[in-house]
This record gives sequence, structure tokens and C-alpha cells, in this order.
Amino acid sequence: MIDFRYHLVSIVAIFLALTVGIVLGTTMLQDPLLNTLQSETSQLREQSEDLRAEKDVADQINAGDDQLVGAFAGEMLADQLTGARIVVVEAPGVDDELRAGLTSRIEQAGGTVPGRLSLTDKFLDPEQSAFVNELTDQLAEGVELPRGNAYERAGAELAQVLIAPEEDAEDEEPRDAPADGEDAEEREPALDPEAVLGGFAEGGLLTQHGDVAQRADLVLVLAPAEPFAAAAGEQAQGMEDDTAAPGNAAVLALTRAFDAAAGGAVLAGGTSSIEAGGLLAQARAEEAGFTTVDTAGSTSGDVVTVLALAITLQGRSGHYGIGEGVDNYLPDPLPQPTRPNDSPESDEDSGADPDADSE
Repeated sequence: MIDFRYHLVSIVAIFLALTVGIVLGTTMLQDPLLNTLQSETSQLREQSEDLRAEKDVADQINAGDDQLVGAFAGEMLADQLTGARIVVVEAPGVDDELRAGLTSRIEQAGGTVPGRLSLTDKFLDPEQSAFVNELTDQLAEGVELPRGNAYERAGAELAQVLIAPEEDAEDEEPRDAPADGEDAEEREPALDPEAVLGGFAEGGLLTQHGDVAQRADLVLVLAPAEPFAAAAGEQAQGMEDDTAAPGNAAVLALTRAFDAAAGGAVLAGGTSSIEAGGLLAQARAEEAGFTTVDTAGSTSGDVVTVLALAITLQGRSGHYGIGEGVDNYLPDPLPQPTRPNDSPESDEDSGADPDADSE
């Protein structure tokens, strides 16, 4: 008959066997397992050190490249934007140093920045699109705007007051002044820049800096330092890309309007703008026809942005930088400098006959 003592001995034997098995198992497997883990850790540490060394070398080379570009920037940018007026339109969240660096390079190239517009979060809020559309209509003052969504129409209206029309480049008369012998009623009514810009400012949609109403030759649009927040919930419904940011769509609509009005526009940002959801990433995904630069904020990137402005004024466009879909790091061929004595008027003013043979 099996009694309690038998059960107790059996249980003790079982636990003793388990203990012996664990001891034997750990003793036999401990050294090989530890050796393998130590070897893999050592390899990973060596790889990490190699990558860190490569990064340090790359950083030093990049710093040297920036110093080299900075040393020759004056020669590279000389007369590239002579007499050109560039108005800056910036999205919320633009880096101050990026803006200041680009402004300095534009002036170094002979251009001027009469002023800039800072868009507000309210402007880009999709829930405010109806208000943007209504205000655009109120400020149109009888001027017919193209059809489209709120931001396309607002962009067309802003383009009319920011960009100098072609006839202003040839005549010194204001755009809304009738020419000799022309009935004022026959001319298409023009928008009042101060009224339009003031209306958008009072509506909390933008902020003016400088003399923005002084008509410009070209618009430089600046992307935010960090991508806009992606759409969520109801905002994403009906959008082609559920992860797209509503702010991107609004800024790109404005940029397309500036591009159409001026025959070109430039959208510039730092490398963060080509990350997932970035403004330039979306512009290139949509195969935008205006010029883009994704390295602004660095020494070489600022120089490339000014060269991009120069080719845009000369009727060319492209995508430059390091992101997907770029044509090159910088325009190729480079733009030709525009010097005052290269203009046709210089020959007339000097009294020289451009067709006369030199003796």
C-alpha cells in the first residue's frame, strides 16, 4: 500500500532532478551563450564607433564646404538679382535665422526685400476656409477672381497686390491710372494693395512687415521649420492623401497663384521640409511647376536659393537640393548676372549706336 512517505520521497526526487538539470544546463550553456553575446556586442560597438568617426569626417567636410561657399558667395551672387524686388511670404513656424540669411543673400545679389507677409495659423485652418473665401470676395471690390477653392482665390487676390504687372515695368504710371487717350471706364478695375492687405491683416489671417504694398517682381515662399500637423478625423475626409496636412494644401495653393501671376515663384525650406508630410515633399509629389529648394538655412543652400530666384526671373524653373525628385543640387546651367550696363536702355542713354561698327 502506497503511504504518505512514498509520495514525499517521490516529490523530493522530482525537485532534486529538476535542480540537477537546471545546474547542469546552465553550466554547460553559460559559457557558449555568454561568449556569443559578448562577441556580438563587441561587433556592434565597433560598428558604432566607425559610423561615429565617418559622421565626424562628414561634418568636417560639410563645414569646410560651407566656409568655401561663404568665401566665394560674393562672386557667385554678384548682380544675379540686380534691381529685383523680392517679397517674402512665410508660413507659420519659419525659422528666423533662415529668413534672415536668405534676405542677406538676396541683398548681396543686388536685390531688395521691400517687405514680407507672415501667414497665421488661422489662415491655414481648414475650419476657417469659408471665412477666407468670404473675406476674399469682400476685398475684391468688383474685380473678378478665378474660380477655385478659398486659398486659390485668396492667392490670386494677394498676387494681384503683391506682384508688379508687366505694364508697370515699362510705364512709370500707376497700374490703376488710365493711359493717355484711354477711358478709365474701359480699363479693368485694379485692387487697392493697402485695402486688401489691411483687410487680411484685420481678419487675423496674416501680418505685414515692411512695405509689402510696394509691388515686387517675384515671391519667395518659405516653408515652416517643422512639417505641419497631418489631417485627422473629419479633416482627412475627402482628401486624396489621408495623412496630408491641410496647411500644405493652403500654402501650395498660394504659391501656385504667385507662380501664375509672376511667371514664376520659389518655394524654399530646410531639409525637414522633405520629410514625410513636409511642404516641399508634397509639392514635388504633385509635380509642382514652380521652383523649389530644400537646403535653405545652410550657407550653400541660401546661395542656391538666390540662384533659383535668378533663374526664375529669367524664365526657368527646377527643383534643387538633396530630396527625392530634385533636378540637381543647384541650377545647371547657372544664371547669367544681370548688370545695369547689359540693359538696352544703357546704349540709348549713352547715345551710342548699337549697330555701328567699331573702328
